[in-house]
Amino acid sequence: MTTQSAEISIRTRVLVIDDEQDVCTFLRRLLTRKGCTVVTAGNLAEATSAIDTGAFQVAMVDLKLTDTDGLTLLRLIKERQPACEVIIMTGFSTVKTAVTAIQMGAYEYLEKPFDDIALVEDLILRASHHGALQGGGGTQEWSEIARAVGFRVGSSAAMRRMVSLAYKIAAKNINVLIQGKTGSGKEVLARFIHAASNRADQPFIPVNCGALPETLLESELFGHEKGAFTGAGATRRGIFELANRGTLFLDEIGEASPSIQVKLLRVLETGEFMRVGGERPIRSDVRVISATNVDLEEAIREKIFREDLFFRLNVVRLEVPPLAARSEDIPLLAEHFVHQQNPSLSLSPATLRLLGDHSWPGNIRELANTLRRAAVLCEGREILPRHLGSLSGGMRPSAPPGGDPAACAEAFWAHFGQEETLEKLSVGELTRMIHSLHGLESRLKSALHRKGGRQPAAQGLRESESEIIRTALEQHRWNITETARALGIARNTLHRKIHRYGLRGG
Repeated sequence: MTTQSAEISIRTRVLVIDDEQDVCTFLRRLLTRKGCTVVTAGNLAEATSAIDTGAFQVAMVDLKLTDTDGLTLLRLIKERQPACEVIIMTGFSTVKTAVTAIQMGAYEYLEKPFDDIALVEDLILRASHHGALQGGGGTQEWSEIARAVGFRVGSSAAMRRMVSLAYKIAAKNINVLIQGKTGSGKEVLARFIHAASNRADQPFIPVNCGALPETLLESELFGHEKGAFTGAGATRRGIFELANRGTLFLDEIGEASPSIQVKLLRVLETGEFMRVGGERPIRSDVRVISATNVDLEEAIREKIFREDLFFRLNVVRLEVPPLAARSEDIPLLAEHFVHQQNPSLSLSPATLRLLGDHSWPGNIRELANTLRRAAVLCEGREILPRHLGSLSGGMRPSAPPGGDPAACAEAFWAHFGQEETLEKLSVGELTRMIHSLHGLESRLKSALHRKGGRQPAAQGLRESESEIIRTALEQHRWNITETARALGIARNTLHRKIHRYGLRGG
């Protein structure tokens, strides 16, 4: 830190704008000793005059002044000196206001009082270097971390702005809500935030709120005590305990049931929870990153999602653009997915044109699946349009005229209901299709409920439990230990139920 701080040279000019004279004096003395040229201002008129005295590499701007505010000054500085990096200082701002400043072009925000002087020095150093890199076309600060977690950001301006914001808020101990279409890369963004945070050496645990029944999700999140329910033969720690001091990624948070929402709200408000069947509160320091592909604000209006939980989760919201909105990134992403499968393959110009013309309703996940399958089918060194399967018109079932939903569903089943069609799909493709159909079933039931429709007759308890166990066994390839852990029951209990229901592996 000391060596880095010494690199702040006499060429670094810093503008300090704060109506507290003590703050201006402190920063002037601190930064002058480090070799900076420091100019101070205490109001809008002084700040405007100072900006005209010459170029500044860094400006430290208080969010609240007697005659103006930091956001106004941020706009002014960026208009007059676009290369100047602005650090917002705040003693009483909400995080949302500070994030708004970053979205408007601020480099970072700094909370007063300054408890860590080395942090102030390092922040100014990084801001001045960042400005120099931007001016010289250098790489972004986050590039190395993105590569490390396999995050292909691309060149889309919207995507790079979003990732820059994600990187800046990663170091803050605040909850993040990621919004984006299915398959757009929400989980890899969450992993990037974790890797860029001060929790990077602690666990990152993802859980899909829509993939588990309510009873299993509660046990999965909070754990259970021995004897809490039938099959709970031993105490089991939940994800909130396992993720202590780390990051918990709640995917498909919009699918969480009302009772789970209440329990999540309590954890976020108090930092405490109780295991299922427990009586003793347990503390957990967990950063929550949640993701959804549904409009939670609309869900709040429809009374199916709690507004107070939304406010707890939505401290910072990141919108992941769909692949169709960042078509310039398709060649880079396509090459990446192909090389994952076979580094010696390339993409023909005709293939790249076909990829660029597709709308990609399944986003990056659809692109990845398409290219990985093409790499397997390719018998030469170059992937051609005919290797793209349904994309080239070879496999896709034709849509019925008029786009009637029921007719589209019938066409889907007519195509994928054939044994020979399913035989052509890989294990991974079949597994993903099963997960997609489970998600579709959940959404269809939710839509039916909102419209006041009657749910289809439920299976009996025996049939329902049998189906849940069979599905879990197939998902875990009949690995008894993994299946029992996923279901939250003991191995011997699982063995008994397999025998009771006459389940057999395929």
